[in-house]
Amino acid sequence: MNGWVLAVVLLLLGMGQRWVLAHWGMRGLSYQRRFSRKAAYEGEDAELIEVIRNNRPLFLPWLRTESRISPYLRFGRQENLSVAGERYHRSIFTLRPYQQITRRHKVHLTHRGAYDAGNVSLTVGDLLGISGNGVEMYSPARILVYPRLLEKEELPLPVSRLQGDLIVRRHLVRDPFLVNGIRGYQAGDPIRDIHWPATARMGELQVKTHDYTADTKLLAVINAQMSESQWGDLMDYEQALIERAISIAATVCVEALRGGVAAGFAANMPLEQEEKPAILPPERYSAREEELLSAFARLRILRCRNFLSFLDDLSFLRGTDILLLSAYTSEAVEEKIRNLKYLGNTVTVYLIKKEGQDR
Repeated sequence: MNGWVLAVVLLLLGMGQRWVLAHWGMRGLSYQRRFSRKAAYEGEDAELIEVIRNNRPLFLPWLRTESRISPYLRFGRQENLSVAGERYHRSIFTLRPYQQITRRHKVHLTHRGAYDAGNVSLTVGDLLGISGNGVEMYSPARILVYPRLLEKEELPLPVSRLQGDLIVRRHLVRDPFLVNGIRGYQAGDPIRDIHWPATARMGELQVKTHDYTADTKLLAVINAQMSESQWGDLMDYEQALIERAISIAATVCVEALRGGVAAGFAANMPLEQEEKPAILPPERYSAREEELLSAFARLRILRCRNFLSFLDDLSFLRGTDILLLSAYTSEAVEEKIRNLKYLGNTVTVYLIKKEGQDR
């Protein structure tokens, strides 16, 4: 009889603690998660930090957190950590009354992109292992992964030559507003440079001489199409080619900015949460490098505009060095390039190839 009484008591206690956890387990529970870095480069490491606190005098036998994680964020093996198929991240906690637990999970960033791991499912369970209560919540956990910047020897020759020319030519551009002297007129001098008061004094034509300024501008243009007729999603190997183009463009833009050259990029692909093509005209200021790298991280490999029409969108450019990264060229593309040159731009075309096939 005593055995039956004990069994009934244990059953009632089990049902009671299950009821308590179901109704009170999630109350007074706080959970936060974040990445240790707001941004990092492809190939670097970061930490996903979880902080959970039980603010009530209630023992929680177990609490599970679960969230969907991109397969490009690779977790190391740790206790109480499970990454199912590299897509779901799970952690199991046991919390005493008023206890706080902080966990740090090392994450290897294997791919460029913008990642948000903030949606989390929390489930409280009882001593018997039966789920008691669950809730969905959002805790900001976002990280930008910049494209890998290439070493100088990794850049294809046409691109590395352009990069060097830009840095040299930034000191060879005349600024029409910076006048440093007057000299006699020479054949070929523009009429607008004639200094008429000095001409009247000297009795012969005099022209203004100008100082030089860093007025060079670079725009890297990325074509997301593999051919003139391509429209749908790209295959994995095709996406890899576009990723290489993005790394090349990011490297050239960063080096140009560090060399004092205004830089920007354009692509017939949209940025995250946008549908129109990405166009960031050349500019140069202190935060420009971070701004461009963030945009490269947010770039989606998805063609949102025909490349020929997209080149027409760039007709506002004047006096810009354009680096065109494309998997193909054609007579129609060449005609668009001639139009851009007619407007006073220079255009360097590099046909995207697999890494190691550039030289």
